Amino acid sequence: MRLLSVNLGSARAVPYTDNPEGVTGIDKRPVAGPVRVAAPGPKGVGGSGLAGDAVCKRQHHGGDDQAVYAMAREDLDGWERELARPLANGFFGENLTTEGLDVSGALIGERWRIGDRVVLEVTCGRIPCGTFQGHMGERGWVKRFTRKGAPGAYLRVIEPGEIRSGDPVEIVHRPAHDVTVALQFRAVTTERTLLPRLLAAGDALHPEVLADARKYLEKYGT
Repeated sequence: MRLLSVNLGSARAVPYTDNPEGVTGIDKRPVAGPVRVAAPGPKGVGGSGLAGDAVCKRQHHGGDDQAVYAMAREDLDGWERELARPLANGFFGENLTTEGLDVSGALIGERWRIGDRVVLEVTCGRIPCGTFQGHMGERGWVKRFTRKGAPGAYLRVIEPGEIRSGDPVEIVHRPAHDVTVALQFRAVTTERTLLPRLLAAGDALHPEVLADARKYLEKYGT
């Protein structure tokens, strides 16, 4: 398991974003040198966990519980075949493009060590939006991406440090539950009856997802 690339984006004006400022940082590109990774601060204030990476709509993106976004190169390769077009590392807006790691199959609360020092913890899957669809230029992309059910993972920073392309990735903790990123994604998108199952992941869940699961359980029970 290794890090194929570390990808950063700059704020760029585009016609398709719903950001009132008209800019997005979704188009991320691989960088050569080491990149500092640290917790960016609470959502709405903090942006990306990677130095030099733009997060432009902070009420929905970024913050401590969505500090880093990872996508498996294997999933990008699958989309390349399906869409019949090349997809460069970072094109889905991911900060980390991995190899040999089942990102969407990772457990909520699973921890990865990247390189010598950095430790990240899986919190939730990525929810597709209109900006993502506009960036892709594919009609019906939000529904198509949702149906696939392999959203990649957001992570929080447990141990800060520097990472670079080629760093090894090691799973250093796997919690004792079965709540994967893929299951969490289905629960918040197409199969909301699964929401109570997410509670097994506890506080490792993104706090908004945890609150949603608790609210569903209070209203509907198991």
